[in-house]
Formats: sequence, structure tokens, C-alpha cells
Amino acid sequence: MGKVSPVSAKYIIDANIQIEGTVDKPDVIGAIFGQTEGFLGSDLELRELQRSGKIGRIEVKLDPVNGKSIGHIIIPSSLDKAETAIIAAALEIIERIGPCNSHVRVEKIEDVRVSKRDFVIQRAKELLQKLQGTVLPDSQEITEEVAQSVRMMEIMEWGPERLPAGPGIAESEEVILVEGRADVLNLLKQGIKNSVAMNGTSVPESIKELCKQKVVTAFVDGDRGGDLILRELISTSELDYITKAPDGKEVEELTKKEIHIALRAKIVAEQFKFEINGAKKPQLIQQGYKKALPVREPMRAPPMNTLAPVQRVEQKKDFSQFREKLYDLIGTRGAYILDKECTILGKVPSSELETTLKELPNVYAVIFDGSISKEIAKVAEGSNVSYIVATTSKIRPNETKVHILTQKELE
Repeated sequence: MGKVSPVSAKYIIDANIQIEGTVDKPDVIGAIFGQTEGFLGSDLELRELQRSGKIGRIEVKLDPVNGKSIGHIIIPSSLDKAETAIIAAALEIIERIGPCNSHVRVEKIEDVRVSKRDFVIQRAKELLQKLQGTVLPDSQEITEEVAQSVRMMEIMEWGPERLPAGPGIAESEEVILVEGRADVLNLLKQGIKNSVAMNGTSVPESIKELCKQKVVTAFVDGDRGGDLILRELISTSELDYITKAPDGKEVEELTKKEIHIALRAKIVAEQFKFEINGAKKPQLIQQGYKKALPVREPMRAPPMNTLAPVQRVEQKKDFSQFREKLYDLIGTRGAYILDKECTILGKVPSSELETTLKELPNVYAVIFDGSISKEIAKVAEGSNVSYIVATTSKIRPNETKVHILTQKELE
């Protein structure tokens, strides 16, 4: 008798059967053939379909439960959808198996090709993933890999201490000072060639001389070790700027984006001295990192018994630097904090300007993108600010002791 193997079947009929008594599997199979014989016509006769291979082996699974039998009937089919559905529906006419009443209910007709298709898709994904791992890279990937390798091979030894350094340290006016060789390698990998490593916590003499000759930015890890190295550098060398990796990260593991963010967030080294000396460290938010602003000495107030009125402008000032910095801020909603030499000590969002000024006993000038309000003017007076520069002002000059300048007045 010809039979259909499960591999060639397109559909699987899955039916539940309940029998009011105990019977054997051959009894169920015999009832299926016997009670459907002649019911569907010669074209859908189960015995003939099985001989021709269009219906596969009928599987019956039975379990006796309290004197009854329950189980499943599984019939593979290579007929089309309509013919398979007719065969499945015909099973439900079986009402007796042997001497016992029975009830058959078709649960589902499963399309075997769907499960096979799912397997093919999943397997194809696995094969593609393996292929991509071993396939030859394109020309761009090859170029980048070779260029990166060449950059990392450019590491050199510098100074009498033979410190690891990038090839650009000699001709560059600005130098990045890092902790170790791995940091230099990572910067080279990202195309930064003007770095040199200390190779330890003590500051080499050549680094001290380098700080006198060039603009040096210390770039340390975001941990306690990095803080200790900064303290040592500040106390022994003439650093210009400092910056740190994000908390808990090391310079050697930073991505290109993280490196550039950290370098843009550098601050003047003088600010770090206030922390070393135990001064309160106001927080400055700049490019996503928290930095410290220095605490300036408070200005001396004029004697109370003076007879001459306080002059609002002691001498003619050149406000061109104020104008340039204000134009830089327009549209950013940011604020600059300036010292007496008009050096930018830091940048904060305009919305945090009042909070920042409250923590600073003395600031020479504040420039921000926004409008001067009574609240800002009052806080500025308390911090002995000499000038407030903004795009517009909501108060008149005679309402505050602080000199007020707007964009219109600077044009």
C-alpha cells in the first residue's frame, strides 16, 4: 500500500477524540475507514487516497481515563486545501467506535509549509550572520582598518624619560597630557596625534618643561586616580586646561564621540586649585559634564560716609569683547561667566544663571541670551557682579547698581 511520508505532506489534520469506553487504536482506525467509506464519493475514498499516496499514515494516540478513552487523531495530507478540509470535516461524523459512543472534534489543520518556511528563515539568518563574520570587508572598511593600524603604529618615545607620545607632539602648539600608553594609543586610533603620557602618578621633569612651553590640557580617567593625578599636576606644573573622562570610565576605552565631548568640556586649570585649597566648588554644567567655577575675592564696598555719589562708569570701557561673546550666545539660551580679564570661566544654561550666581561670591561680568529681570539683577548685586550683558532688559539702568548693557547698546 502506498503511503505519504510526513516530508511530502502539505497539511496535517489534528483532531481530538473522546470515547465512552476502552478501545484499542486499530478500532479507531477501522472506524475512520469504515464510517467514511462511500460517504464522500470515489474521488475522496480514504483507502484509495492512501493507496495513491495522497493521505499518509493515520496516527492515533489514546489514553484511558476513568474507564474512558481520550486522545488525538493525526492525518497527513497532500491534497489541496479544500479537499483536506472535507476529509477533516468527515471525521466528525464518527459517532461510534466498536460498542462505544464517541465524539470527534477537529482542532486545526496545520500548513506544514509554514513551519518549514519559518525554519528556513531562521536558519537563513544564522547562515547570513556567519557569512558576514567571515566575508571580505569592502574597500572602505579595508581603508579604515589600515589607516587605524598605521596611526597606532605611529606611537613614539619622547623626552629623556622615553614617554609614550603621538607623532604630532613636536610641531603642535597644544598638547594633550594623558595617564598611560593605552590612552595615547586610543587617541591615535581616533586621529589625535598630539598626546603624551605621564606613565605614572609622579610628574616627569620633561612634562613640567613642556607645560611651560606649550598649551597643555590634562585628560585623565574619571576615577579617584584621575583626581589624584590632577592634584599632583596642579601643584607641580603650569597646566592650562583640565578635563576628565565620564565618571567610571578610562580614557583608553572612550569612543571618538566621548573623547571630543570631553575635550570640548575642558576648563581652565585655575579652577581646580580652588578645590585643592578647600574652597567651595560651585557646579558648572558644560557640554553634559559638571565642572567647577572659581570663587573670587569679594569686592570692597565704598565707605558709607563718602560725600561723592557713586559713579556708574568709572572710566571709558571697550565693550567689543562683550559684543562678540553676546553674538556667540544668541540662539543658544546659554550664559557666559567672565573674570576681570574677560576670560570665560564657564558656560551655563540661562535658566540656571540665578542658581549659579547665588553660589558665587564674586563674578566680574555675566553675558547671556535672554532678558535681564529684577531677580537676576538682584542676585547679581549680591555676587558683586560689575556688568550684566543680555539681548534685552526688563528693567531700567537706575533700578540696579549693576551696569546693564543690551544688544542694542553694543551695536
